[in-house]
Amino acid sequence: MKTTAIMLMSLLVIILAAHSTMAQQQRYTVSGYVKDKQNGESLVGISIGKPGTAVGTVTNQYGFYSLTLPAGEHELQFSFMGYAPFKTTVNLNTNKTLDVKLESSSSQLNEVTISGQKQERSVNTLNTSINRLDIAQMKKMPTFMGEVDVLRSIQTLPGVTTVGEGAAGFNVRGGNSDENLILLDEAPVYNSTHMLGFFSVFNPDAVKSLNLIKGGFPAEYGGRASSVLDIRMKDGNNQQFNVNGGIGNIFSRLSVEGPLVKDKSSFIVAARRSYIDVLMKPFVKGDMKDTKLNFYDLTAKANYKFNQNNTLFLSGYFGRDVFGIGKDVNMNWGNSTATIRWNHVFTNRLFLNLTTYYSKYDYSLNFSNGNKKQADEELQGYKWTSNIINYGLKPSFTYYINSGSSLHFGVQGIYYTFKPGTGTGTEGEKERVKVLTDKHALESAVYLDHEWKPTKKFGIQYGGRLSAYQLIGKGTAYYYNDTTPGIRKRLTGTETFDANKLIKGYYYFEPRLSARYALNDHHAVKVAYSRTTQFMHQLSNTASPTPLDIWTPSTNNIKPMVADQYTAGYFYNAPNDSYEFSAEVFYKKTDNQLDYIDNANLQLNQYIEADLLPSEGRAYGLELYAKKDIGKTTGWISYTLSRTERKTPGISLDEWFVNRYDRTHNVNLVLTHTFTKRTSLSANWVYASGTPGTYADNRMEFQDWDIPYNSTEKRNNYRLPAFHRLDLSFTLKGKQLKRWKGEWVFSLYNVYGRRNAYSIYFKQNEDDPNKREAVRLSIIGSIIPGITYNFKF
Repeated sequence: MKTTAIMLMSLLVIILAAHSTMAQQQRYTVSGYVKDKQNGESLVGISIGKPGTAVGTVTNQYGFYSLTLPAGEHELQFSFMGYAPFKTTVNLNTNKTLDVKLESSSSQLNEVTISGQKQERSVNTLNTSINRLDIAQMKKMPTFMGEVDVLRSIQTLPGVTTVGEGAAGFNVRGGNSDENLILLDEAPVYNSTHMLGFFSVFNPDAVKSLNLIKGGFPAEYGGRASSVLDIRMKDGNNQQFNVNGGIGNIFSRLSVEGPLVKDKSSFIVAARRSYIDVLMKPFVKGDMKDTKLNFYDLTAKANYKFNQNNTLFLSGYFGRDVFGIGKDVNMNWGNSTATIRWNHVFTNRLFLNLTTYYSKYDYSLNFSNGNKKQADEELQGYKWTSNIINYGLKPSFTYYINSGSSLHFGVQGIYYTFKPGTGTGTEGEKERVKVLTDKHALESAVYLDHEWKPTKKFGIQYGGRLSAYQLIGKGTAYYYNDTTPGIRKRLTGTETFDANKLIKGYYYFEPRLSARYALNDHHAVKVAYSRTTQFMHQLSNTASPTPLDIWTPSTNNIKPMVADQYTAGYFYNAPNDSYEFSAEVFYKKTDNQLDYIDNANLQLNQYIEADLLPSEGRAYGLELYAKKDIGKTTGWISYTLSRTERKTPGISLDEWFVNRYDRTHNVNLVLTHTFTKRTSLSANWVYASGTPGTYADNRMEFQDWDIPYNSTEKRNNYRLPAFHRLDLSFTLKGKQLKRWKGEWVFSLYNVYGRRNAYSIYFKQNEDDPNKREAVRLSIIGSIIPGITYNFKF
């Protein structure tokens, strides 16, 4: 580990030395922030360059830019789709600070021409396998129950799938749902959905943009094997107060934003609450009258700009789902996050973002017989609780060497506390408690990458990430014997460790490389390789995660997951940037994925590691993506052809078998047509091959009962019928009354009433016990209308 760290530091010194002579020439740097003139929001990906040349840069994810140029007079242009281009002339005889506010373009987008340095589109970037969406694009999509949803938006992108309607989480390029790193203002979120998968936990009124990274990962990201979903919250309007809201037939939302000190400080507070249980209360009687089914969340952020070089951000999220059947069954689960972020400009070439965060996910399950139904009946109950808590620190630096070269480096540290579960059973006055041992872990990393564009046509980003992981006490290590693969292991011994003592450590070097070669101004090819390591795992015996799944760290028995991914792609942008196209192929090999023996016991099992199996995974495929940004009809179409497989000793005859979330074909079509300034129609059609499942192909008879079994012993030997669905939404904007803006959104989900199969199960025919029948389970099998009124003032 020390040798690799020395190599990284040596590489940094060599790169800086190689550019030192250039730094001493008569060259100066212009730097600053680019923001929206109307609301003061920082703008990400804004292109800054000299018209007619390839010299330029883009703003980072905090809106900061730095451009080093020879001494003299230079014309600069700031460009981005949807904003009027801004030109200015700077005379560089010293380093200068230039903050710019861009104004939204009031003209038709197809009338805006951009010359010189192109805006940050896919053909210009070094990174592969990155999809960016802003909230304006998400709001154009058809909605479920009239509500904009972040996770439903990313599921229309190539390489992203789910196992079905109502499924929590999503799958990226053959990865399980726990292999996605989901960040909200840089704090990890462990459960991303409300209402068991129908809505995401991210309030659209508080979201500014999102990046989905599927491959070619920059070195700053680590800890997950498949993808990064980086969601950025709005900073809040620092010019004037605004109120946004929506009233729908499922839930309502309200957000308030405005300046604390104009041009220096702002805030945003956004809240949502569903009320299905309130609407159904008049129709529910008897033991069901206390039924609860709702979710709520609160998102908040504030910032303060002390001076040109220092800005402080505070943000947080709290959300919870509540589900209860009368007084007998009660469940609740939710996320909490808090982030403190400091942006500091050391010089106009060196930028720091220092982030510290707190994140928690917890759940509670409670069974009881409610009130005593009879005088002689004792009160009985059972309660199960679990949580995961982590604290993180991330100082990250960017050093702008010149207009074609920059360094990104930093360190990261996360401290985890896992509380797998506490079960408390009561019977009258008696109480029995079962507590699984807490686990503690420390994950740390140092990273460095160099982004270098030596010519207009060629660019490369290369570097590495050194990751370290320690499972530490206070805790207990379990040791098991080796058995026949697929059979539960036998416990041979235990060892207790005091607080902060090392139980097991793992160390990995993760190289990263992305390269781009431009065939001309509109065509480019890219290649990428990345190694990613994942130290925590979600234990679940279902294809779709549930709120009650357990998170566990790597231990002496559970090795970290390691994924190597190779990507190559072709990218095209039309001359007027009206549309873009990309084609990517990928291959990913994963070691140490978790699998389970048949009939594994996952619930409050102190010896769960005896039921786990290491699995080898592979995924490969082709992704096609075409997008149109300009004109009355906009949208995109994506197609993915892929295969996802696993190989586990002792399972499925030790042969490769397809994953439960494998979908051979996946098509998404998203279109929006604007009829007038006030009316528009959106459509979303999705088609996907059915997901695999394991089903019996034979049966045994015992006392007139059928006992099904799988004679081949092969997993996922059957595939469900294909999934397809059409959604529509119509938006009618009201007339603006002073500052009041309102719109009605009418939606139809599952327009032609498709009964897509979530699963299939078998049962004996009630009339003839000798016959068995297959039953298709559909989460949604009819048209679901929705209506929402959105307002802003």
